[in-house]
Amino acid sequence: MSLKVAVLMGGQSFEREVSLESGKRVCAALEEAGYKVVALDTNDALVPTLRSEKPQVVYNALHGKHGEDGTIQSLLEFLGIPFVGSPAHMCHRAWNKDSLHSSLEKYRDITGEAGIASWPQGVYIARDAFKDMGAAMALDMVPERIIGGYPVCVKPAHGGSALGIHRVDDQEQLGEAVLDALSYDDAVNIEQWIEGVELSVSILGTGWDAHALPPVEIVAREGFFDAEARMAEGRVDFFCPVRLASLSPDEADAQAMRAEIERAALEVYHAYGVRDFGRVDMIWDGGSARCFEVDVSPGMTNRSLFPMACEAAGITLPALMDTLVQHAYERGVSF
Repeated sequence: MSLKVAVLMGGQSFEREVSLESGKRVCAALEEAGYKVVALDTNDALVPTLRSEKPQVVYNALHGKHGEDGTIQSLLEFLGIPFVGSPAHMCHRAWNKDSLHSSLEKYRDITGEAGIASWPQGVYIARDAFKDMGAAMALDMVPERIIGGYPVCVKPAHGGSALGIHRVDDQEQLGEAVLDALSYDDAVNIEQWIEGVELSVSILGTGWDAHALPPVEIVAREGFFDAEARMAEGRVDFFCPVRLASLSPDEADAQAMRAEIERAALEVYHAYGVRDFGRVDMIWDGGSARCFEVDVSPGMTNRSLFPMACEAAGITLPALMDTLVQHAYERGVSF
């Protein structure tokens, strides 16, 4: 039976163009895998269109707000349409980057495990605290509130594609960086700046069947892997799998470090309860995996990290889509 799959893309988030690019590539892969595809640019006609088209599965290629914060997932759950990816409650929790430490701590309390993943220490401040409560007058406290002081990382508490992320080296740069981050979101995280090997670990599967794909090593030629570097050609070099020499000059030690990196990513994945697929971003600081976030709707463009990991693992994009759609279809029956 050839299933009808609706691919949601576009939307109105800051990541609209990336989403459209991902969606087009997903559509092509699904068609190559033999599915009937309905491409939908998300707008106010979405629900009537879904009810008319009656897709048997939805693939969510939306990035950013509405696509990753639980909005589209809760809508699809209400409509009773099986979809690829994590459920609404999980997406809502993961959307807040500040939830990582509490999610891992709760998971460790439940499992009794000591844990592998770590995270940068930092503070979360809402826009209303700046706007209505004078928080901007306390930014001089940042060096004493962040372990190690400057440099610090300033970023929107929600969102993706590294939009609004800044390295701040001193007090003079801090206010402008906070304002820019808040232009993308209603809250900001100010946290330790971590140096090391930047990595992205893609994971495929659900529960204890989940497994890590080869980690992608990310090397920015200048600065760091910010939004501009992600969109421009020739600004970043990617190595998949991660080069062992980047981890340690001793091959055995490097292999052990890579295994720990993958275990740390899986711990984050399990702690949140991610379903089907996801991506955990981190920096290996030489001694531990410092995790930043989990991406519940990984990009699928020709520059995206998840397809790179799949290619290194010998998984084609049509084969990946076939696996994801079949698992989603088996979970439920469309209306």
